[in-house]
Amino acid sequence: MKVIRHESLGIYVYANPRNKREQNFNEVMTEKAEAIRCRRFESVVNERYDFFDKYKLKADFLEHYRKQLRKHDQKWEFVYLHFNNFVHGKCTFEEIDIDLCNKFREYLLTAKKLRRKGRITRNSASGYWSTFRGFLKILYRNGMIKTNVNDFLDKIETEDVVKEYLSVDELYKLAETPCKKPILKIASLFSCMTSLRISDILALCWEDIVDYSAGGKCVHIITQKNKAEDIIPISEEALGLIGYNSEKKGLVFKGLMRSWTQIPMKEWIRSAGITKNITFHSYRRTFATLQAAAGTDIRTIQSIMAHKSITTTQRYIKVVDANKREASKKITLTRKD
Repeated sequence: MKVIRHESLGIYVYANPRNKREQNFNEVMTEKAEAIRCRRFESVVNERYDFFDKYKLKADFLEHYRKQLRKHDQKWEFVYLHFNNFVHGKCTFEEIDIDLCNKFREYLLTAKKLRRKGRITRNSASGYWSTFRGFLKILYRNGMIKTNVNDFLDKIETEDVVKEYLSVDELYKLAETPCKKPILKIASLFSCMTSLRISDILALCWEDIVDYSAGGKCVHIITQKNKAEDIIPISEEALGLIGYNSEKKGLVFKGLMRSWTQIPMKEWIRSAGITKNITFHSYRRTFATLQAAAGTDIRTIQSIMAHKSITTTQRYIKVVDANKREASKKITLTRKD
């Protein structure tokens, strides 16, 4: 048979075995190499003639899934952890079928949170399920699973919920109220004025603040969540809030801890007389709501916030930079007389 390709196995034998032990070693390694060669040859034939490789079906699905995490955002990690819990740490590609996937769907609807008490919300389950289905689509496209199971799976419908945000007066109160963690206060108010997520706040560097095409400064980053480019104009007041200086280097909010967005932030908000269930993400909603109330066109807001969902993408229309520049000035921490 003609050799059609060479692949090194990294298996070595004694060129001139000096004793029985070395001879036995050579025999064992030769048998293993031949077994691997036969398996690899079958795999090559399967690929060439479109037979599905049974060895792929026996491969560790969770191991492959885990290797993909570094290419994606944190939601992928959460979905992986939930699926790992669901299958009790064991799953091959052969087991990925419609029945298993539907059972995982049901699991998500009642799953407990990974890091906190309570169950995940229906909307979180919907997002995780959508991410998992997207992964299945990639697997099918890459020939890792033989059936496009995604076509037979129903989505999890989201439900309308009240999403809290700060009113203008509440934002004033927050700006006027001391916080035990001063850097947390600055980061929170900066998020209200720019729409930056906590993940982007934590990663923001002074070098990310650059000249804006329409004048002034802007934040130019690759978002942590979507790995997408985002350009957000910054008002002079926001620059003053963080003490911007073009000579500064490194993290803008150095020392800020994500864990502070729990108890320390809740205490600060309560001390401001605000009883709403405000999370750090509420600041992003505050930005959008107050901009809309101030008359900023919804398309401009979408552009600034770099929304990536299907709905917002369909509505999205790129606007001129001058509109963004005006929008950046509409949220202020100073009361008007």
